[in-house]
Amino acid sequence: MGLLNCISPRAIATSALLLTTLAQDVFARPSPEPKAAWIRKGPAKKKLANTLKRAVEGQRRATELESCAETLTTTTSAKKVNIWAPLTDVETAGVVEWLFAQEDLNLTTTEEATPWDNTITLVEALWPNKTDALAFLDGNVSTPPKYAHVVLDHRASENPYYIDIFVGPVPVTNETAWKPLAYPLTKENGGKVRNLDADSDALFTDWLYVHSESIADITLDLWNGTALGLENDTLDIWGIDPLWQDDGRIIRWDTFWSLPTDDFDAETLLPLGLFLMSDVTGRDISQWKLEGWLYNNIFYETTEDFRAAYWTEGFVKNGGNVEGDWARTDQQGPMLPLDTAYPPVTVAPAGSRFAVDAEAKYVEWMDFSFYIGFSRDTGLALYDIHYQGKRILYELSLQEALAHYAGNDPMQSGTAYLDTFYGFGPYAFELVPGYDCPAYASYLNTSFYVAETSHTHINSICLFETEADFPLQRHTTSKYVSVTKNTYFVVRSVSTVGNYDYTFSYSFFLDGSIAVEVRASGYIQSAYYANNEDYGFHINDFLSGSMHDHVLNFKVDFDILGTNNSVQLMSLVPATETYAWSKGKARNTMKLERSFIETEDDGRFNWGANSATQVLVVNENEVNKYGEYRGYRVLPYTGTSHLTVKNSSNLGNAARWAEFDVQVTKQKDTEPRSAHPFNSQDTADPPIDFSLFFDGEKVRDEDLVLWVNLGMHHVPHTGDLPNTVMTTAHSGIQLTPSNYFDYDQSRRTVNQVRIDYDNGTATDVVTFGQFDVANATCALNFAAVEPNLAGYQGDIVVRKFPFDPNNPYFETESIV
Repeated sequence: MGLLNCISPRAIATSALLLTTLAQDVFARPSPEPKAAWIRKGPAKKKLANTLKRAVEGQRRATELESCAETLTTTTSAKKVNIWAPLTDVETAGVVEWLFAQEDLNLTTTEEATPWDNTITLVEALWPNKTDALAFLDGNVSTPPKYAHVVLDHRASENPYYIDIFVGPVPVTNETAWKPLAYPLTKENGGKVRNLDADSDALFTDWLYVHSESIADITLDLWNGTALGLENDTLDIWGIDPLWQDDGRIIRWDTFWSLPTDDFDAETLLPLGLFLMSDVTGRDISQWKLEGWLYNNIFYETTEDFRAAYWTEGFVKNGGNVEGDWARTDQQGPMLPLDTAYPPVTVAPAGSRFAVDAEAKYVEWMDFSFYIGFSRDTGLALYDIHYQGKRILYELSLQEALAHYAGNDPMQSGTAYLDTFYGFGPYAFELVPGYDCPAYASYLNTSFYVAETSHTHINSICLFETEADFPLQRHTTSKYVSVTKNTYFVVRSVSTVGNYDYTFSYSFFLDGSIAVEVRASGYIQSAYYANNEDYGFHINDFLSGSMHDHVLNFKVDFDILGTNNSVQLMSLVPATETYAWSKGKARNTMKLERSFIETEDDGRFNWGANSATQVLVVNENEVNKYGEYRGYRVLPYTGTSHLTVKNSSNLGNAARWAEFDVQVTKQKDTEPRSAHPFNSQDTADPPIDFSLFFDGEKVRDEDLVLWVNLGMHHVPHTGDLPNTVMTTAHSGIQLTPSNYFDYDQSRRTVNQVRIDYDNGTATDVVTFGQFDVANATCALNFAAVEPNLAGYQGDIVVRKFPFDPNNPYFETESIV
């Protein structure tokens, strides 16, 4: 049960209505409430006077018309079934029931499980291998059999582990069986990876709170608070991720934070500067060891040493970070001039200009078509992207997101979040219409499995067409001016992974280009200010902005006019040349140098200095009428980044994909992902070590994959308080045609104008058959611009074992 239906912000007043709507899997949008009229230009090839006259008449008529009934999203039929679709409710419930019946798995339901029981962590669809997918999509082969991807948490042993398995075929039959899902992994361990969090509950109750209690008088003296696991705690304790994994030992650093007393989620802005180090190797807590305390850059090897020093006269006590308006996101400060007037908005006066097969999760816009997939680890993914009936991309999807910090304290120095561990799917929450997406957007639901339940996030993917604030084309001459509207189509989701909100946008343009953009907001993870100017700005009383790199890896699997593609590098280089016409004198100039990536050994590189090297994915077997290779260019759309840290002490081999901007491999069914959500559990030998993909194989004229990194080098400053803003926390890449067509395909749109003029007078306005307001049958409906935000709901949960579809309930959770 993954993507479900497109539901408006006002839909679903009750759980019963929810179930009905989910079963129908239909599109809906807000009810109309006419508030304004809309004017469009007159028909093509009319004199200016006639055009203006008709426009005025059209405006008069539009204001007299009744509002149209809401235009629903246009429907279409997918060419094939969506082989990246989620498991249905019934299929998921059947797999879960079957798993509990397998005695060899020794499973316990999550509600009844202890830290020494085996449980089911994940059940979702296992997407087919590309080889099988293409045989189905492009041939007469039947639909690939469906399998479930399952993650089991095996804790009934001294050495707990997670294991990926696949179960199938699905739906469950007498033929259904399970096997380790090991072939996509580089770790040769039968799909297993150790679980360092098996005793996470005991970590707090039997370890961290015990040691916090041992210095409760100190925390009360410093901050008038305690962290004891009680309801009235005003302090919290948590620490580094991943844990240090050195010489067979598991080491963790934890630090104290103030707990906000209001509803604002500002805890990551409230570090207190006290750290404790623990050796937590093994499952026997009695063998764990407190390694020491760190305060004011002085390390104390025992609690007794720390206590003795603290209560000694002259001990330096630093202040704490406490909540205030500086950490709250509500409006504050003097109101901006004229800000209470309604701001400009975008509208879709003719309803949507795209079509969706709701059941197949298949989308068409202009000449583009694609399928939508959704997973627990990486959230939204796009498959089988066609333009003008030909496949451009087989897959375009997020693989992993890294936030690697640095600092002179062990918390910042030891933190390098790999966010698929937490998952982008579970935290793709309901979008806010009119803010996250235009109010007229169409919305899709997403869902994910956890603890024998499926959670549905209402309206968590939006689809909409919009207009850029600049034209796609324009030119002025002495006789005419021509301008083309820059309308484009967007698929968007937002995942709030801990303190950060990531907005993912996939955009499609009239010239055949595709863009991938990520914008970040939310609360920074800050550092306690203590002589750490080399690692960030001083941004509040006892607060430092903690420098960090964001690196997000995307899989870009091109299939340009077939699966045999090549990566061509074309560089602008300075040159000194003598030409036949230069009469023997050398001229300083520039020229092009072309080369191909031949093997994977040369397939890891960064964007060229001065943006002088173009990265082209071409089909050497397909040339245009001028003899040039047809292809697409891959280029930074905005600033991108790779990891600054060399051979990260935190990550080991867990994020080798973050080391370069662009990396090229030969497509293999055994290498579908560059990362694994449990890579942090064994950084030396992770489930997927991306560097092992590069084994010298030929990548020229082959089915190849580009792994491209987006990101930003973030040094938070006072403007990041209370939240980082998306104007600068922005990164993207663009995939744009290069000699793929014989001319710019955006010329095919009628949404352009040419105005002819002579001697200071406009003589003709050519609109190429655009919509004529004089023939409009309804007025503009302003209601979709001003949605009813009181309908925001959150998370719908359906129990899967025992299967109970008739009693859904609401529940929204976050990881902080």
